Amino acid sequence: MKASYSSYIAIALCTVLVLLLAAAPVSTAVTCNAIQLSPCAGAITSSTPPSTLCCSKIKEQKPCLCQYLKNPNLKKLVNTPNARKVASTCGTPFPKC
Repeated sequence: MKASYSSYIAIALCTVLVLLLAAAPVSTAVTCNAIQLSPCAGAITSSTPPSTLCCSKIKEQKPCLCQYLKNPNLKKLVNTPNARKVASTCGTPFPKC
């Protein structure tokens, strides 16, 4: 009888653990790295439509766009009409920084 009581306790603890893990917030932190936007270079520097990969990278890096705009070296590339057009085409409007 003692073994079955232990089994019930173990099952209950496992169930509680699974429920806690399922309710825990998942971290979706983005690593800001302007190199991640390299698939968009052609679309930003010409009138080429953005690729699916470019759009996914823009969406992924959206939280970083203000940081890029504050960087004088990146601002020249990111704060252009073509860059804004690419972001808009991808459904990711530029944030107001």
